[in-house]
Amino acid sequence: MKAVGYTQSLAVTEKNALVDVEIDKPQASGRDLLVNVTAIAVNPVDYKIRHRVNPEGGIPKILGWDAVGEVVEVGNEVVNFNIGDKVYYAGDLTRSGSNAEFQLVDERIVGKAPKSLSDSEAAALPLTTITAYEMLFDHLAIKKQSNASDEVVLVVGAAGGVGSIALQLLKCLTGATVIATASRESSKEWVTSLGADYVIDHSKPMAEQLRELNVGEITHIASLNNTGAYMDDFVEMLKPKGRLALIDDPEHLDVSKLKQKSISLHWEFMFTRSMFETDDMIEQSNLLNEVSALIDEGKIKTTVGKHLGKINAANLIEAHKTLEAGTAIGKLVLEGF
Repeated sequence: MKAVGYTQSLAVTEKNALVDVEIDKPQASGRDLLVNVTAIAVNPVDYKIRHRVNPEGGIPKILGWDAVGEVVEVGNEVVNFNIGDKVYYAGDLTRSGSNAEFQLVDERIVGKAPKSLSDSEAAALPLTTITAYEMLFDHLAIKKQSNASDEVVLVVGAAGGVGSIALQLLKCLTGATVIATASRESSKEWVTSLGADYVIDHSKPMAEQLRELNVGEITHIASLNNTGAYMDDFVEMLKPKGRLALIDDPEHLDVSKLKQKSISLHWEFMFTRSMFETDDMIEQSNLLNEVSALIDEGKIKTTVGKHLGKINAANLIEAHKTLEAGTAIGKLVLEGF
């Protein structure tokens, strides 16, 4: 089968940073689905793995952790899917990725794809959706309810992929007051359109801006970037016994600052469930199905930024270059081989 991978860790400007390869088509067993991949999205994790992991023995490493496709084979222990189902998923960091015609994936981390979206539109969603959902409801424990609540949630770096889904989930599943951070006018307009009640500028002191809003203390913070730089603001803004969750990897993080207010700290890593096959691994399938229904009801929209054409090495190199340069707006998607 066709795939795109790499055999040595190279700069994205190098000729063979990613190459078109032919590899054996896998077979499904156990709880695995064999999916005929029709569309993918590219994420920063792709180039980070390409930088850090040097394949051994000349065996191509296949990247890719956002996919849509059709189930063409099921393992003997599969219970929730059938051949012919259209599915979407982010996959498992410890297994071969979705930049291939066919991929094995455990059914417990797979959802039924939204019927109202094209394959490329749906491919933009799984990784950011799982990250945002787990962060908000598993770690921050924000209440799901239709009426207004006394919770005040700050989403830092809200215009990015995870933030764009988090704002929509907060708006349609909770009664919280939602404050987003954005610095550019286009970003401010974007987060407002996704449901933010208020917008503050993270390039300026945030605590001072919050006081001017007069909405009270923050009960929850979802920090999506630069957590270390914002820590003092977070401590000042958060209510005693508030919750702080992050997804980034700050070099320095003085957690002792959280002690006086008894602020709890939570790290979200969406690959934890699949990497360790946790007892609640099926919850990723459940949340993807829940969000799929919300999309088909028109309550959540996709975050596609640019369609880069077919799934091949040349187009994936362009995607990696764009992500490494930090110039992507919305998700980058590719479709078909």
